[in-house]
Amino acid sequence: MKILVIAPTPFFSDRGTHIRILEEALALEKRGHSITIATYHIGKEISPELGSSIDVRRIRRLLFWYHKLEAGPDWQKIILDLLLIKKVFFLARTTRPDVMHAHLHEGVLIGWIVQKLLFWRGIKLVADFHGSLTKEMVSHAYLRVSFLQKVFRAIEVWIDNLGDVAVTSSWDNTEEIQGLRKKGEVTTLLDGTRLGMFDHLASKEAIQKEYAIPHESVVVTYTGALIPNKGIKYFLEAIPLVAVAHPNAHFVIAGFPADQIADYLAQPLFQERVTLISPLPYFDLPKILRMSDIGIDPKDPSVRQASGKTLQYMGAGLPTVVFDTENNREYLGEGGTYAAEYSAESFAKAIGLLVGSVWLRQKRGDISRERAEMFSWEHTALVAEGIYKELLQDKA
Repeated sequence: MKILVIAPTPFFSDRGTHIRILEEALALEKRGHSITIATYHIGKEISPELGSSIDVRRIRRLLFWYHKLEAGPDWQKIILDLLLIKKVFFLARTTRPDVMHAHLHEGVLIGWIVQKLLFWRGIKLVADFHGSLTKEMVSHAYLRVSFLQKVFRAIEVWIDNLGDVAVTSSWDNTEEIQGLRKKGEVTTLLDGTRLGMFDHLASKEAIQKEYAIPHESVVVTYTGALIPNKGIKYFLEAIPLVAVAHPNAHFVIAGFPADQIADYLAQPLFQERVTLISPLPYFDLPKILRMSDIGIDPKDPSVRQASGKTLQYMGAGLPTVVFDTENNREYLGEGGTYAAEYSAESFAKAIGLLVGSVWLRQKRGDISRERAEMFSWEHTALVAEGIYKELLQDKA
């Protein structure tokens, strides 16, 4: 079938939302579907090495000065989204998709507008929510006034009710949106991991040497966006506590934008004990995880987003330190190491537990790798395909 993916973001960029869009589309393409992605005027092209025929169609470069790739709100995105409405309308009219799969609240609104404009076509709309729009904006300190928060929350709840069917990327978000939608069930369409990414890599020692990691260190790694709602502050404040207690611990921070954590990196302890890799290309991720001993995911649970990085750590067989949430326990089970409180001290204690025990790292890493088999992009695509087919049967 023909699937028009709506991506109101600078696709592709090396971060979570984009990885979900890309890997989901690749897995659907492998199942024989024709995929077109409508997106912003900037972003990386899909690597030819992937052997994909996905058609990425971009809006016009009217905002030629706009080059922001990192996550976070920006008023200029309103103009970009208006241009994206025009692009999606054109593609929906000319390519005649069977389904529009809209990512993020902005994408769902765009898809709904186009669906109404082309009502006689009967195009089905899948609303794919990745978290709470309002909570994400608050976490970026973009909505400081409570009145504006209430306005945006009302808009978000309205958008939560759009689309012929809703899917989310996490169990927590499914529970929240299910309570808000007035019709139909909400399906959890989980992120996945591509286990083949971790095959045929150089040895751990060789990669550590490449990045000048001190010999015989226990490497504690965070990968992803270096922004507040990812909980990076918890990890940054935990590093000195772990470093003092465990002289053999070395820390890797791989992601962008690095200027967000510049004050920390300027400290002498960080200069000595932390390796910064910024930016981190997505397809270099397996190499970084290969040289690591422990994965770190301190994501703020209030934004109700899934965590692709946790799944990548699992695929690499890394024991992972997270906060104790239902979402994290569903993924990691007994393979997780859980910080009981939302504090740097609690997070440092959990990290130290793993740094101090080779046996525990091995045990929980093995459990994580085994559980990763349950979370593949192929399975995600199979679930999505079932949703599309059910919608088209209803249409018939």
